[in-house]
Amino acid sequence: MPPPRNAPNSARRSEKSRRAILTAALDLVEESGYAKLSIEGIAARAGAGKQTIYRWWPSKGAVLLDALLALSENQEGEVMSLPDTGELESDLKLILRATVDQLNDPRYDQPMRALSTEILHDQELAAIHAELLDRPMTELRQERLRSAQRTGELPAELDLALALDVIWGPLFHRWALRTGPLTPEYADALVETALGGLRPRATTTVT
Repeated sequence: MPPPRNAPNSARRSEKSRRAILTAALDLVEESGYAKLSIEGIAARAGAGKQTIYRWWPSKGAVLLDALLALSENQEGEVMSLPDTGELESDLKLILRATVDQLNDPRYDQPMRALSTEILHDQELAAIHAELLDRPMTELRQERLRSAQRTGELPAELDLALALDVIWGPLFHRWALRTGPLTPEYADALVETALGGLRPRATTTVT
C-alpha cells in the first residue's frame, strides 16, 4: 500500500495566498501608483480570486494597509515590540532611527502616502487604520514612556499623549510635507531636544 498522504493544510494555504495578495498590492502600487491599484489587478498578480480578496478585505485600501502592517512583522508574523533597556534616550534614538529608515524606504513611503490621503476621505478605512495601526502603536509608545516614568526618567505627571506629539510629531511632519531630509542625525537631535523639555526639572531649595 502506498503511504497515506497528509491532509491539505488549509491554514498554510490561506497564509500563502494572503502573503501573495499583500505582496502583489505593494508591487502594483510601487509600479503604477495607488490611483491605478484595483482589486482585479491585485487578484491577477497574486493568482487569487477577487472573491477571496473581498472575503478578507473590504477595499483596496484595506489590502494595502494590511500589506504595510506585514512589513512591520518579524519572521514569526509577530509585530515588533519597542526596546526597553532602561535608557530612554538611547532607546528612543534607536526607535526613531528605525522609523526614519522605514519612511525612507520606497516600499513603505509611497503606499503610506497614498493611504494617508485615502484615510481623509474613507471613514471605514480610517477606522481600520485606527484599530490596526494607530491605536496599537500609540499604546506601545506610551507604554515605553510609562516605563520611563516608573524609573524616574520622566515625571509621573507627564501628559503622555502630549509627549508623543513632541517626540514623533516633527518627524512625521517633515516626512509628510518633505520640509527637510530624514536622517539618523535628525532623529537623534529630535530625541535630545524633546527630552530636554520633557525630563524632570531639577529643584532648588531656598535657604
